[in-house]
Parts: sequence; structure tokens; C-alpha cells
Amino acid sequence: MDRNPVRLALLARELTLGTWVQIGHAAVAEILAGAGFDWLAVDCEHTDIDVDGFARLARGMYGRGPVPLARVRENDTLAIRQVLDAGAEGVIVPMVDTAEEARRAVAAAKYPPEGVRGFSFSRMNNWGVDFDEYARTANDRVAVVVMVETKQAVQNVDVILGVQGVDGIVLGPYDLSGSYGMPGRTDDPVVRGACERVAEACARAGKSAGIHVVLPDPEAIRRAVAGGFTFVAVGMDTVFLSEAARAALKAARS
Repeated sequence: MDRNPVRLALLARELTLGTWVQIGHAAVAEILAGAGFDWLAVDCEHTDIDVDGFARLARGMYGRGPVPLARVRENDTLAIRQVLDAGAEGVIVPMVDTAEEARRAVAAAKYPPEGVRGFSFSRMNNWGVDFDEYARTANDRVAVVVMVETKQAVQNVDVILGVQGVDGIVLGPYDLSGSYGMPGRTDDPVVRGACERVAEACARAGKSAGIHVVLPDPEAIRRAVAGGFTFVAVGMDTVFLSEAARAALKAARS
């Protein structure tokens, strides 16, 4: 089995560009997969997308280029195990505030002896046909990215990065702004300072820093990359749909 190119890029701190999927229809995954992103992350935390919905989206992605990732609903062993079995090549784990929580996320994503992921016949091993090969390579294939979304997590970022198996960190800018008592003010100097602290910690640890540029424009993306972020989510399907619809209507009315 080929190695996961996104995990390789995370470990090498090389730039990858992806986006979030919040609309749980396979056609959305097919359309975005054809756009040229390096990865697509299905949001199972802030949407109604469950494991069945993720599996349908993953089927829409396969063979079209991007690596399928899942932001799981919580730092839970079963939630992580199920999306990996259903087709995810990596997990993004929300609300990781401590090293112990980071270790729990890694353990859920790794087979023994490195973790506690359960063995089974599933989509990821071709329903058992490739069981031996997948079981042998999965711990090297699966990417684990944890989310820093609170003041506590920023304070603990160095010990979180020190956890073996954490391939990178991605910031949740809106949750982070709320944690600092200024929800939505992602450009406030306090919030931007916290983001810079995380990026600097990732550089020291030799691990990738990620960020979601929710409303993408060239300057915001340039600023993120210049700030040391290499795992960059550009917009999301709902934003693309809303902005394109509004732009088309504005053009028509003018």
C-alpha cells in the first residue's frame, strides 16, 4: 500500500492545501475532489454527518486525488476508530487541551502495541482481502492532527507537541477567539498572538502547524503561509456555495 502523502507532508512540514466538507452529500465530495485540493476534511463535529455519511463522502473522494480526513465529533476511541475503518486516512481531533488528551487521541488511531485501535475487516483493508498489509502499514499511514482551540491548549502546546504520534496541530480560530473572550474576532492581536505562539512551538518541535482560513482571500492565505502554517484549510463547501450564490445574484441584478 502507498504511504499517505499528507502524513508525509506533515512530518516534513511541507505545504498542503485542503478544505472542509460540511454538506453530507457524496456529490459535494466528488466536486471538491476534482478541484485539486491535497486533502478534504469531513466535519463530523459541527454538522449532522455521522459515520454512514462520512463513508458515503469517502467513496466520493476515492480515486479522485485528495486524501480523505475526518474531524471526529470528539476525542473518543470509538469515534476515531469508526472513521478510520470507514475510509479516513487521518483524523483531526478537536478540543485537545493537554498531553494526556493528545496521547488518548493517538492511541485510538494506532493499532497495538502503539495504541488501542481494534482490528477488523473493513473498507480500509478491502473487507479483509488486504488485512495483513493494512494491519502492517496502518500505523505509518494514518495521520493524527490535534486541534488547539483554547487558552489552556495554547499554554500546553509544547507538551502536546511532545506526544509521540502527534503529526501536527491545527488551530480552531473561532473557538480560540471565544476562549479569549472575543468570539469571532480572529484578527484581534491577542488571538493572532496565540496563533503565532502555536506556530513557533510547532517549528521548534519540527511538526506541522495548521490553520483554517475560513474566509479565504489571497492576503489571508499568504499571511498564514508566511506565519509558518503548512497545513492550511482554505474555506469550506458552505462558504463556497454561499459566496458564489451571492456573487452570481449580485452580478445578475447589476
